[in-house]
Amino acid sequence: MAIEPSPSAQNGDSSTNHPPSNSVISDQEVLPMTTNTNAKHKQKKLTLIPLIFLIYFEVAGGPYGEEPAVQAAGPLFALLGFLIFPFIWSIPEALITAELSTAYPGDGGFVIWADRAFGPFWGSIMGTWKFLSGVINIAAFPVLCIDYLKKLFPIFGSGLPRYLAIFVSTLMLSFLNYTGLTIVGYAAVALGVVSLLPFIVMSLVAIPQIHPHRWLSLGQKGVKKDWNLFFNTLFWNLNFWDSVSTLAGEVDRPQKTFPTGLFVAVIFTCLAYLIPLFAVTGAVSVDQSLWEAGFMADAAQMIVGKWSKIWIEIGAVLSAIGLFEAQLSSCAFQVLGMADIGFLPRFCASRSKWFNTPWVGILASTVITLGVSYMNFTDIISSANFLYSLGMLLEFAAFLWLRRKKPELKRPFRVPLRLPGLQVVSYGSLPSSCASRRNGVSSATVKLRKGDEARQTMQFLNGLNFEEDGHAAMVGKLCKSEKKNTS
Repeated sequence: MAIEPSPSAQNGDSSTNHPPSNSVISDQEVLPMTTNTNAKHKQKKLTLIPLIFLIYFEVAGGPYGEEPAVQAAGPLFALLGFLIFPFIWSIPEALITAELSTAYPGDGGFVIWADRAFGPFWGSIMGTWKFLSGVINIAAFPVLCIDYLKKLFPIFGSGLPRYLAIFVSTLMLSFLNYTGLTIVGYAAVALGVVSLLPFIVMSLVAIPQIHPHRWLSLGQKGVKKDWNLFFNTLFWNLNFWDSVSTLAGEVDRPQKTFPTGLFVAVIFTCLAYLIPLFAVTGAVSVDQSLWEAGFMADAAQMIVGKWSKIWIEIGAVLSAIGLFEAQLSSCAFQVLGMADIGFLPRFCASRSKWFNTPWVGILASTVITLGVSYMNFTDIISSANFLYSLGMLLEFAAFLWLRRKKPELKRPFRVPLRLPGLQVVSYGSLPSSCASRRNGVSSATVKLRKGDEARQTMQFLNGLNFEEDGHAAMVGKLCKSEKKNTS
């Protein structure tokens, strides 16, 4: 079923010409269509509550995985990181997603934005970077799931049982995704509630045990701070806000639903990280090296009891399922959206006859996920961060370019800043992207010389041809200066 041209597109231009068979044409703007090869079934749309929880699982899925920030830099820096980083990175990214998803409400999301801003070449580059970062990131969740399960069942710790568990769980979760986005959305609601409940209980029980001075600890004496791990942990736990944009064509009234869903999800996600982190760092005093992934379950046992530890470990498995399903949905619909606008062969837009889901996208994502799921967990998230940050550089550039060159484009939601303010916000976020890119390169053992990395960043941005404003040159200089300050 095709997406009808929304009011948001009535005032755009038609500088990008797509084949008529792949698009629905309004007066001035060409929008991709949402392919439905099963027209006899009415397509069900995502509503607000399932969308909020899908966004939540695109980004976080709960406090699972935030522990290495404490191990890397101590309680104070971990708390400050999860307090400040959302304002530097998460909120700007969510605002961009809200504006552009309502202006271009079609499957494909950020691929459409780059295409409209800079043309098909940069649209396909964006699609490649983001798709690879997405499927690599998905591979982390079966691994994380099995890492928690091995605490209950040590047989999954290594060897053939571990590999089989990862393989089987990946296939089963992919099949669940195949059964429909609406089912995935409501499953995300149930998984979110159940997986967060043990943290709510633990945080309430911890209140009488909290010693506020522990929040000010800079870490144990003699323990060297690992800023690489610290920033990778923050970035990995607080990024991917734009991933939900590839589902825009599947959302009911996206012009209203998207901004509301993103606003609620940002607050919900930040609280889900901060409340347990404040509770545990204030109530528990342990060796800093113990703050590795999975420590929240051990902390629950110290604060509440053995049953709470088991509950959190089960919740971790449920959270990993939610993360997998949400991000697989985004990757699959990105493939469908790229096929709709002509970047991939038409068969890639095929939908299931039974469930109306993009089965080609699900299959391709699953195969790549299986291929990288046997990597080390740290290497997985570092590789995902590296590719994702490259895409975000292009995404910020596309956002600014569309604001400048298409001011007449009707935007149902508009970030309440003029272009100079948007430049400040975007440039303020770029050091985080540059730092994450550097950390991802280092951790994933991709060997680039320091000078090469800064130069490549500038060449990439300057290649976008920002004409008289020189935005790209300024962005490149910021990345270069950030590199010097942190090296």
